[in-house]
Amino acid sequence: MDLIGDHGVGGTSLQMIADAIGVSKAAVYHQFNTKNEIIIAMTDRELATLEEPLAAAEADPDPLNGRKVLLNKVIAVAVTRRKWIGTLVNDPVIVRLLGAHEPFAHFLSRLYGVLLDEHDDIEARVTAAVMSAAIAGSVINPLVNDIDDETLRVTLSHITERVLERRD
Repeated sequence: MDLIGDHGVGGTSLQMIADAIGVSKAAVYHQFNTKNEIIIAMTDRELATLEEPLAAAEADPDPLNGRKVLLNKVIAVAVTRRKWIGTLVNDPVIVRLLGAHEPFAHFLSRLYGVLLDEHDDIEARVTAAVMSAAIAGSVINPLVNDIDDETLRVTLSHITERVLERRD
């Protein structure tokens, strides 16, 4: 993730990945046929960290509480993975891959269903895009480079909760 965060997909070779994890290039090829497969596997692994909080939020009898807990977890992941988030939203190869990856699209639909308490209509999709861009854009913005992760996480959580409260 760090290599791709630093160099993008196009600038990261399989040899660089092999060197970073201390294996041969053949060992990487044994697990993955292409860099695209590595990107999908990394993304799936990252999304798995949100699966349990997402399921808990979906099952929470208090939708506002479920939304708040899930939103805080999403922000925590975004803040701790700042470099990766920048690449995730800006690298055209990743955007194309994830746009065509059905499990990613399904996960995002569930995630935004909880966070926005709405499902597949135009306003919900646009609101989801705005919230996604706001969170991702905030953690990678140069104005916050000098802010430590905890302060950024708390501040971003507070701001996004206020925005969502205005919608309720």
